[in-house]
Amino acid sequence: MRLWVFVSKTPKKQELPPAVVSAPGNVPDSHRSLPALVRREDTNEREQHDIGGHERVSNRSLSVVLPAYNEEQVIASIVSDVLNVLSRLRMDVEVLVVDDGSTDRTRSIVAALAANHSQVRLITHSTNQGYGAALASGFAAATKDLTLFMDADGQFDIRDLQRFFPYIDEYGAVIGYRIHRRDSWMRKLNAWGWKHLIRLVLGVHVRDIDCAFKLLHTDFLHRYPLETRGAMINAELLYKLKRAGYSYREVGVHHLPRRGGRATGASPRVIARAFRELFIYAREWRREERANSRQKTVTQQHHNSSSISERN
Repeated sequence: MRLWVFVSKTPKKQELPPAVVSAPGNVPDSHRSLPALVRREDTNEREQHDIGGHERVSNRSLSVVLPAYNEEQVIASIVSDVLNVLSRLRMDVEVLVVDDGSTDRTRSIVAALAANHSQVRLITHSTNQGYGAALASGFAAATKDLTLFMDADGQFDIRDLQRFFPYIDEYGAVIGYRIHRRDSWMRKLNAWGWKHLIRLVLGVHVRDIDCAFKLLHTDFLHRYPLETRGAMINAELLYKLKRAGYSYREVGVHHLPRRGGRATGASPRVIARAFRELFIYAREWRREERANSRQKTVTQQHHNSSSISERN
C-alpha cells in the first residue's frame, strides 16, 4: 500500500495577537549551561504519592505553567492544589495560568485568584490560539530557574513532581509518562500511532510523547523558542532538546480521570493541525540541519587548511 502525503508550502510566520501578562517579570540575562548526558529510562518507578516533610528540596525556583481553555469547573481547585503542595517544599514558586481565549469564566476566576495570591499570574489570549501557543506564552513569561508544565484539567497530580527533582540537575529535562493512562482505547490507539510517526519523522524516542507533565530548565526554553502552535508542541520540544545535544529522563506519573471541562485534544481539527505542522516544520528543520552540517564542514576544512599552513 502506498501512502501519499500532500504538504503545502512552508507558511510565513503567523502573526498572532499578543499574550497579555498580568505581572511581567524579568527574564534572567545569564544562562546556566545544561548537561549533555546519555538519556536513560526510569525502569524502577516508585508508586509513592506524598510529598512528605517540609524541607526545601533544592535551592532552585520554579515556574508552573497551566494552559487553560474553558476550565471554569476545575481551574480554582487545580491552582489551589499546586500552591498548597509546593508551599510544603518551601520553593520560590510562580503559577502562570494561560487562558487561551476561553469563552466561560476561566479568566475571571484566575484573575480573582491572582488578586489574592501574589504567586499567581494570569496570561491571556484574546482568541483561542491553540495548546502550543498557550505553552509558548507561558514559557516566555516564566522567570524562575525551572519550568514545569501540566494540564489544567486535573488529570495530573502535582505531588508527582518531587520525584523529578533528583534528576533535573543531570538532565536537560525530566519528562513524565502515564503509568496507567485514563483515556479511551481510541485515544490510546491514536497516541500510539502518533508516537511512532514522530519516531520515524523526527527521530524522537519516548514512551509517552504527549504526556503533559514535563520539567525543564527555563533558560533552555528562552534560548530555543518553540514555533508550532498546536498539539505538535511536545514533539517539537523533545526534538529541539535532542538537536541541541541535551538528554532527558523519563519518570512515571499518575494519570487521573478528568475532573471537569471538555477534552479537545482528539478533535479532528486539532489532529489535522498537528499533522500539518509536523510535515511542514520537519521539512524546514531538516533544511536547517543540512545547512548547519555544511557550515560545520566548511569551518572544519578551513581550520584544517590553516593548521597545515602554520606547520609549513
